[in-house]
Amino acid sequence: MTTPVVKNNFLPPGLVSNLEQVLLSRKTDGGEDGESSNPNEKADDSTKPVSSSNKGDSSEPSVDDGSKPIILVTNSDGIESPGLSYLVEALVRQGLYNVHVCAPQSDKSTSGHSLSLKETIEVVSVDINGATAYEVSGTPVDCVSLALCGSLFTWSKPLLVISGINKGFSCGHHMFYSGVVAGAREALVNGVPSISISLNWKKDGSKESDFKDAVTVCLPLIQAMIRDVEKDVFPKSCSLNVEIPTSPLTNKGFKVTRQSLWRSTLIWQAISGTRHQAASRFASQQNNAMQLAQLGRDASAAGAARRLATQKKNIEMVESVGAAGKSDFKRTVKYFRLEMLDKEQEEEDEDLDFKALENDFVAVTPISLYMPVETETKIAASEWISSALQVEQ
Repeated sequence: MTTPVVKNNFLPPGLVSNLEQVLLSRKTDGGEDGESSNPNEKADDSTKPVSSSNKGDSSEPSVDDGSKPIILVTNSDGIESPGLSYLVEALVRQGLYNVHVCAPQSDKSTSGHSLSLKETIEVVSVDINGATAYEVSGTPVDCVSLALCGSLFTWSKPLLVISGINKGFSCGHHMFYSGVVAGAREALVNGVPSISISLNWKKDGSKESDFKDAVTVCLPLIQAMIRDVEKDVFPKSCSLNVEIPTSPLTNKGFKVTRQSLWRSTLIWQAISGTRHQAASRFASQQNNAMQLAQLGRDASAAGAARRLATQKKNIEMVESVGAAGKSDFKRTVKYFRLEMLDKEQEEEDEDLDFKALENDFVAVTPISLYMPVETETKIAASEWISSALQVEQ
């Protein structure tokens, strides 16, 4: 096993110093594996993360200590994912933070920066040892926005928001699709420092315990961030996107990278109608149940009946008008399913996120809310706008 190496030409001096101190203390206190030297603490040789289960009541557990910094954890894979479970377990075990969790009920990995606007979402408390946790029937952005609004938790703002650890990388253009990056970005929109973390999961080669190793790798960086945010020396308006190699413990060190143009090819597969109907029969039953539940929440049975009668009347009116002098129109219905396939990349710059990840570095990409425009693009756009306006005049 190789301890992650921090190289001075990769990270800013202040962050390097903090990382080196953390790594040195881990070697001194618990060996290179980062395990605790406390003789009263049992060795953790299980590969199972701490599980979470629904609690009956929605009140917050009394685990808060006002003297400890508040850390909010979210993700895009869902609250039951091993990446989040191992990360929360490690943060709680340190005993240094008030750990709060607000994560989606289910997988929202490619939800991007979407919000459930004008929709009713369900929030349920869950039992995660040592943490205050809720699962949300929404997106990662919903989770972070809700957590920071002051309606769910008793505090106003956490010190740091951690989004992850996600199953699968979020390099290049995947950052625009990625729910785990969007969770961290939403924190940044609200003025809270954040970090998103992903593991380069391989379908036929990775195993669940790799998430535990990924926590070991990224924990020093998280600790360094917390330390510098507390000192008010962490860069303003900045989030970090961290990509961890497939074999976390054999990484070559941390490397600051730039967002690449890496992207997947989006493939829309045509699905036959009969196949779709068979596959969606159970889903439609679930949808009907959800719709009935929503009606029960939002309106009385009488109100729902009145709306249904109105809709039926409107439909009958449309049909009677359309029937006069027009032949019947038979609609064509088609079904498609989206797949994302890896595309061979032509970029060779070693400082790009996906290239560093391929070379077994932990790629750390700073993200800003301000999208920089290349000088050449800015000049070309300015010239075009000027000429276009002159023509219009």
